[in-house]
Amino acid sequence: MNTIPPVALKQSRGIERLIEGVATSDGAGVKLTRVLTGKLQQRLDPFLMLDAFGSDDPDDYIAGFPDHPHRGFETVTYMLSGRMRHRDSAGHEGLLENGGVQWMTAGRGVIHSEIPEQEDGVMEGFQLWLNLPSQRKMAEPWYRDFPAGDIPEYVTPQGVTVRVIAGSSNGVAGAVTREFTEPVYLDIHVPAGTEFSTVLPDSHNAFIYVYRGAVTVGDAQVASRRMGILGNTPGADGVTIKALEDARLILVAGKPLREPIVQYGPFVMNTQQEIHQALHDYNNGLFA
Repeated sequence: MNTIPPVALKQSRGIERLIEGVATSDGAGVKLTRVLTGKLQQRLDPFLMLDAFGSDDPDDYIAGFPDHPHRGFETVTYMLSGRMRHRDSAGHEGLLENGGVQWMTAGRGVIHSEIPEQEDGVMEGFQLWLNLPSQRKMAEPWYRDFPAGDIPEYVTPQGVTVRVIAGSSNGVAGAVTREFTEPVYLDIHVPAGTEFSTVLPDSHNAFIYVYRGAVTVGDAQVASRRMGILGNTPGADGVTIKALEDARLILVAGKPLREPIVQYGPFVMNTQQEIHQALHDYNNGLFA
């Protein structure tokens, strides 16, 4: 694991607003917290949804997510703890385990399932929906599993550990890059009393979600299980995060597409006509 010297920012972004997720269920009754909802899609373009799930009660997750369709975006599932089997209609299959990432491009259409391969223990992680640009919405479906050992990591001199899932941070390239949305996705473990800084493009919308402990960004505190939307502050070249106690959080940023977003459940397109076409194609067995 690389040790990376600290970065000096000219100005850190601040917290624009705090978001508390909404308890809900999805799939076959899996209990989760929906943190990024439809109301935030324009503000956090190109991101469409963020779900956080975590329980040691198998009744909360055991039924998983049976076959369901997607079109027009990408799903990124990050498993902190647990085992989930993926199968899809394009012929892809993989097992997502502790610390691993599953990245799927639904493109023109795919039907997939995500079923737990455990009957007890903790299952915890996140699923993020990343929009596709109009010219890529009908691309061929794509899928890849990244085991924990394939996710680049680095440590700062203060002992902050950073896993770089997508994009780059302080010179360390992540497992995935994307041309149009340029996503950055970091899992950051910050010991109590330390701080972490990373450069972020000023063109990107960005947020943090704290899943352990509490942090401050500027004069704002972000408690556990809260999202902090980072302001698009002119002149800010990144963000500095300080830990009040041992804390863990994800930092997500991306370049907005600035295109119309028309969503109908698991289909996200640019026009209502494209949604009608997606429904027609799905109902007539035309997905991959």
